Amino acid sequence: MNPDVSTSASTTARRPVPTPPLAEPSGWHEIRLTVNGEPVTAQVESRLLLSDFLRDRLALTGTHVGCEHGVCGACTVLLDGEPLRSCLTLAVQCEGADLRTVEGLAADDEPLTPVQRAFHTCHGMQCGFCTPGFVMTATALTEQAERPSAADVADALSGHLCRCTGYRNIRRAVCQALDERFGK
Repeated sequence: MNPDVSTSASTTARRPVPTPPLAEPSGWHEIRLTVNGEPVTAQVESRLLLSDFLRDRLALTGTHVGCEHGVCGACTVLLDGEPLRSCLTLAVQCEGADLRTVEGLAADDEPLTPVQRAFHTCHGMQCGFCTPGFVMTATALTEQAERPSAADVADALSGHLCRCTGYRNIRRAVCQALDERFGK
């Protein structure tokens, strides 16, 4: 046993580590944005991820958090009409933005969107964990001014991981939604 190390209870008790100072005068910011058509104003901490803001503060749990590295695509939302990984985006970065989540596509009393119908009809899901991200990306594709090429569709879908399927039905669903929007 090392004579310089004491194991008595008085020396093994850890002292609390002080909280490090913030790098800026205030770690809190007021943000204003539109979420699923509704204006939202909130106080958020500088480091709060958009995915956590949506899930924990706004109770929009359709935005799933899988890998937390932006690889799986389950957290995809639309920011000003463009797909975005909410697990890689800070809530403060969304100041003034128009944000849509899967909950904002069709209310409970409304018919499903063409993308949602296509995923249902083509069985473009199994466990459903990845589905919101795929649906949001497909929604962005159907909202483009011109029909995206097959290569553009493949590129957009390559940013998503599904551990249940072989992607065939997901691709069929996206193509069906695009056919409905742009024609064959």
